[in-house]
Amino acid sequence: MPDGSTAPASFRVTPRAMRQIVEIATREGKPQAALRVAVDAGGCSGFQYRFGLEDQPAEDDLVIEGRVFIDPVSLDLLSGSELDWNDALIGAHFTVKNPQAVSGCGCGVSFAIG
Repeated sequence: MPDGSTAPASFRVTPRAMRQIVEIATREGKPQAALRVAVDAGGCSGFQYRFGLEDQPAEDDLVIEGRVFIDPVSLDLLSGSELDWNDALIGAHFTVKNPQAVSGCGCGVSFAIG
């Protein structure tokens, strides 16, 4: 929803993740950029999450608070999920808590749907 509307209950972004998106975009010299959250075929378990900064949403993207873009195909695979930020000793990164994922790999980027 490129009109800037907020997310339906099917996908949630934590305040911590939202702060990191703003911080990363600012650090990269693109203070108005948003985080594209996508699901691609591949990875150890069948699907993998992909994250990247983008300046503009696609026409059919879901736009969350002007800072997260999700395409409709990915949104189907992310339904009920939550985007968060994990700041651990092994490294800081975005995480997706996806209730549709029945298994995943150790890296946390790849998952399978049952």
